[in-house]
Amino acid sequence: MSRLAEARTYDLDALRDRVLAEPGGSVNESIPQLAAADPDLCGLALVLADGTVRTSARADAAVSVQSAVKPFLFALALLDTGGRALDEIGIEPTGEAFDAIKLETGTGRPPNPMVNAGALLTAALVDGGDVDGRDERILCGLSAFAGQELEVDEDVARSEHLLGDRNHALAHLMRAEGTLAVSADDAVAVYARACAVLVDARTLAVMGATLACGGVNPITGRRVVPTEVARDVVSVMATCGVYDGSGRWMRSVGVPAKSSVSGGIVLSAPGLLGGAVLSPPLDEQGTSVRGRIACETLSADLDLHVFGSHAA
Repeated sequence: MSRLAEARTYDLDALRDRVLAEPGGSVNESIPQLAAADPDLCGLALVLADGTVRTSARADAAVSVQSAVKPFLFALALLDTGGRALDEIGIEPTGEAFDAIKLETGTGRPPNPMVNAGALLTAALVDGGDVDGRDERILCGLSAFAGQELEVDEDVARSEHLLGDRNHALAHLMRAEGTLAVSADDAVAVYARACAVLVDARTLAVMGATLACGGVNPITGRRVVPTEVARDVVSVMATCGVYDGSGRWMRSVGVPAKSSVSGGIVLSAPGLLGGAVLSPPLDEQGTSVRGRIACETLSADLDLHVFGSHAA
């Protein structure tokens, strides 16, 4: 049976029941809304290249997208700058935390788009003459990836803006280096609203599938970004998407992914499917504990590892 055929009948509820027994991890407490997250929330979804959608129980529970937005901000920045964003932002893994106060030596660039410094800059590079214009562009672009109109949790956006001290520090550092053209506060405001966009597991899986399908949303059939942009984004997800755990992730899961502090993980298996897991308790690297186990199991069961047996 082909990998897609197996995925069409995969029992996500059984996998959900299996990972729910995992007690490890703790919810992120950086803002009140994340601290109040339900630690028992767990939802999973798969969206195949042919448009097939598979979901588990609670796949419709909404959370703020947080850092899982970063691949899509990078995609929009690449699209809107005609690829110039690749000159503005590095693409190398850091081996450090996602909010490390660090830029590339000698260039002042963020090390990659998947850490906070890089996401602040990518959000500032999308089209729009001011904060409102970039907010609108980002929400429109994310909605195209999702194949539906998305909304912002304004309370989360406000908290992210007011309490994001390290993001403000990174933005000011990039301003001092001449890397960031907009004001530090404007950059943080735009990124805060992007992180506050509401998604559920199904929505996030569609977004991942759009990247996996070379930039074409498999539900709407709409091309969201060029094939080259999708390729570049998925490549950086593979090397940098799980921060200083990216090497271990690619060895054990082998599928490009992006984690988030709200407990979301988005997967993009090129040419095959997008996937998502939402479960708030995190490990020390900021990755969902249940999400990691679920992704390892999915990869093994469906032979998704990019260097797996199907490549032989």
